[in-house]
Amino acid sequence: MPGTGKVIQVLGPVVDCRFPTDSLPSIYNAVSIKDEARGIDLTCEVAQHLGDDTVRAVALSTTDGLKRGMDVVDLGSPISVPVGDVTLGRVFNLLGNPIDNGAPIPADTKRLPIHRQPPTFEEQSTKVELLQTGLKVVDLMIPFNKGGKIGLFGGAGLGKTVLIQELIRNIAVEASGVSMFAGVGERTREGNDLWLEMQHAKFTDKDGVEKSVLDKTAMVFGQMNEPPGARLRVALTALTMAEYFRDEVGSDVLIFV
Repeated sequence: MPGTGKVIQVLGPVVDCRFPTDSLPSIYNAVSIKDEARGIDLTCEVAQHLGDDTVRAVALSTTDGLKRGMDVVDLGSPISVPVGDVTLGRVFNLLGNPIDNGAPIPADTKRLPIHRQPPTFEEQSTKVELLQTGLKVVDLMIPFNKGGKIGLFGGAGLGKTVLIQELIRNIAVEASGVSMFAGVGERTREGNDLWLEMQHAKFTDKDGVEKSVLDKTAMVFGQMNEPPGARLRVALTALTMAEYFRDEVGSDVLIFV
């Protein structure tokens, strides 16, 4: 059964907590520290068992205001984030909470944990299949393999973001797929600019309806002004959302990290 412990030490972005022996949280479990009077609502992730009924957890937000003796509640499972069509067109943090000032996510939305077992080898495809991006120079010189990974390197101002936008647009239009963007340590200004540009980028779908590219995209940000814990896990949040479209919906998914 999930239990309640106490904070015994705060070391920058790391929090040590002591729990009763019979309710020690598992590795990767989320634990919550709240104090409404002081405006604290912090989620941490258990990273290590130190012995003596003590766990070491990584804070996923600022630890300002924490003190010894505060209550820590084991949430009983890893961080869970919303998945499905409800994520498209929205911007999230690593906890799956919207940060775009839009409507709250419905309470009955399906959620999946960010830590899960990988698919077995029997479930994975071994055939080489080309993902047509619609960009001739990419398809000719560096074709993308479906299910594969590829790196995009370049200095500032050379057009990486523009290329990403074009790839997202083509996947949305030509393949009826979705794209997931994970900003790991992204500059706050660049994340905001990308979101605004996505809203203005339009395309016409197969039914002749004009839509925004953002309608086929979900974005998850752990920006460079946030603590290390946020940047540590934001890619897993985006990957969880992307895997749902791949496994349950059967869509082509392009994920940018």
